Amino acid sequence: MDLIAAVWAPGDAVTRLVAVVLLLASIASWVTILYKGWLLRRARLDLRRAVAAFWAAPNLQDARRQLAAFDREGIVAPLLEAGLAAVPAGTLEAAGQREAQLTRRLRDALHAVVQRLQLGNVLLASIGATAPFVGLFGTVWGIYHAMLGISAAGDAGIDKIAGPVGEALIMTALGLLVAIPAVLAYNAFNKQVSAAEAELEGYAHDLRELLLHRGVENL
Repeated sequence: MDLIAAVWAPGDAVTRLVAVVLLLASIASWVTILYKGWLLRRARLDLRRAVAAFWAAPNLQDARRQLAAFDREGIVAPLLEAGLAAVPAGTLEAAGQREAQLTRRLRDALHAVVQRLQLGNVLLASIGATAPFVGLFGTVWGIYHAMLGISAAGDAGIDKIAGPVGEALIMTALGLLVAIPAVLAYNAFNKQVSAAEAELEGYAHDLRELLLHRGVENL
């Protein structure tokens, strides 16, 4: 609270606006971090359990039921439904080979799921990239504002300069405090999404082989 007061009390409208922007960016960052951390942990656990239950089922009907029970975030089921979906007659897709149809639908379903898992990463990357510069702008403006005040007072002693300049430098520190967690979370979440994508690609490949060689009617 003392840090916030040190920035807010002597600042003008621009300094306070920068402080508000950094505060909102920090709130958005931490909400995204907490939500995505929970979501990705749950999704990775569901992915392993759902895929294992699917392959352990004796038939397709039981496999779909097991998948629905474990896939709480709906990241595996879209691939299965895409593989089982009927191809609309009279379309270019229907004119292609069965292998190409399956590959296209599974690829599209996989991309849609990965996009869901990546939701919020752009926000974290943007905050991590811009927050230090927003804080630096606040520092530059704060120093400029402090120098104007010192010039108007006609007292340029070191004791009169150190206080206002030190308070202005706090904005840079605040920018880094906002940016660092966002960057670390972005990198960690990217790694988790990449791992989940690799597991989903493996499942999609195995599902494609199963549907091609056995056919839906034989499952």
